[in-house]
Amino acid sequence: MKYTDTIIYGGMIVTMDPDFRILEDHFIAIDSGKILDILPRQQLKNFSAKKQIDASGCLVTPGFVNAHTHVPMSYFRGLADDIPLDRWLNDYIWPLEAKMISGDYVYDSSLHAAAEMIKNGITLCNDMYFHADRIAEAFTKAGIRIIISQAIIGHNFKKDPSEIAPLVDRMKGLYQDNPLVDCAIAPHAIYTCSKEILKACADAAKANDWMIHTHLSENQKELEDCLKEHSKRPLEYLESLGFLEAKCLFAHGVWLSGSEQKKLANAHAAIAMCVHSNLKLGNGIAPLKDMLQNSVKLAIGTDGVASNNSLDILGELGTLARLHKGINHDPTILSAKQAFSLLTIDGAKALGKGKDLGSIEIEKQADIAIIDIDNLATIPLYNPYSHLIYAVKSEMIRDLMVAGKLVMENRTLINLDEAEILNTAKSYKDKILQEIHR
Repeated sequence: MKYTDTIIYGGMIVTMDPDFRILEDHFIAIDSGKILDILPRQQLKNFSAKKQIDASGCLVTPGFVNAHTHVPMSYFRGLADDIPLDRWLNDYIWPLEAKMISGDYVYDSSLHAAAEMIKNGITLCNDMYFHADRIAEAFTKAGIRIIISQAIIGHNFKKDPSEIAPLVDRMKGLYQDNPLVDCAIAPHAIYTCSKEILKACADAAKANDWMIHTHLSENQKELEDCLKEHSKRPLEYLESLGFLEAKCLFAHGVWLSGSEQKKLANAHAAIAMCVHSNLKLGNGIAPLKDMLQNSVKLAIGTDGVASNNSLDILGELGTLARLHKGINHDPTILSAKQAFSLLTIDGAKALGKGKDLGSIEIEKQADIAIIDIDNLATIPLYNPYSHLIYAVKSEMIRDLMVAGKLVMENRTLINLDEAEILNTAKSYKDKILQEIHR
C-alpha cells in the first residue's frame, strides 16, 4: 500500500504533456505538492490518501497561466471606457493612481484579483504594478502563484537609473523561501522610461538572470513615436539597449513587423497577447498568423481589468481563437489544442516555468483545475480541447489546486472570505468616486 496526500480519480485527464495524452480511467496521486504518479484506475486499490477527490464527469487540466496582468487595478474596472490608450493613461489612470495608490490599497485590490483569478482557474500570473511586496502578500494568502515586478516608470516618477540595481537587490532576498512568489524586472514601456533606465533594467536582468516584463508595440502611436525619436521600431530600439540578451516577456506585440518577429523567435523572449484589452482600446489585433509562421513563442494574458474588464482568461482565449480564424478567413489557424497550450504549457514556458508547471506530469507541481462538464452546455463530449476553447465557461471550474493544496472546492474559496472581499470593494468605490470628483 502506498500512502499519499491526495488522489484525483474519475475524470478525463488533459495532460498537456509532450505527447498531449488524454487519459481516461486513470488517477493522479499527489504528495508533498507534486504529482507522484498517474496510473490506470485499477491500481487505485494499492493507494491510500488523506483526501480523495471524485472528478467523475469532469475534465482535469493543468492550472491556467495568465502571462500579463496588473492585478491591483481591480477597483478601476469600468472607470474609463471607450477612449484611446494615451488618454486612458494620461487623463484617467495615472492621475487616479497618484491619488489612490498605497500599500493597503494594493493589498486589498490584489486580494480581490486573486479571488477572481481562482474562480477563473488561474494558478499563476505575471504581474506589473507598484507596492509589489503587498501584491506578493495578498497572493500568498490566497495560495496561488505570482511573478511580481515593481513597475518602473521613468518619465512620470523621475526614476534614477542608479536605483535599478539596488531595487533588484532588495527584492532578491525577500521571496527565496516562498514557493508561490518569483520576481521580474518591469520597465513599463519605451514611452515612459528613458534610454538610460531601459539600459539599466536590461543590465540588471542579465546580471541576475531575471526576466524582463514590459509592454511592447501596443498601439500605432508607440510605433510612430519610436520611429520618429529613435529611427528604429520598438523591438529594434530595445534590442540596441541589450533587451534581447536577457529573458523577456513582452506584452501585446500588436504592431510587430516580420523582421521583429524573427528576432523574437531567435531570442529567449515571448509575447503575451491580450486580445480583449487591445480590441477595447482600439489598439489593433496582434499578427498571430505571422507570429505562428515565424515561430514566435506565445502566451496569453488578460491585462488589467481596467482595460479588459475581466479576468476570464478562458473567454479571452475563445475570442482569440475565433477572431483570428475570422480575420484570416481560415478556420485552421490556431487549433483548439494549440489555443489551450497557450493557457497551459506554452504560458508556463513563456514565463520560464515549463520545467515545473503547465502540464500534468510526474514530478511536476500539482497545479490542477477540475472542470465540471456534466451539464447541458458540454454534453456530449467528443473532443476535450474543442470544449475547453469553444464551450466551457469559467463557472464550470469546480475545484482548483496549487502545489497540491485546494484553493477552491465546489466553487468555494478556501483561503479567502469572498463576502468580505466584496464588502471591501464596495467601500473603496466610495473613496475612488470622492477622488475623481475632488
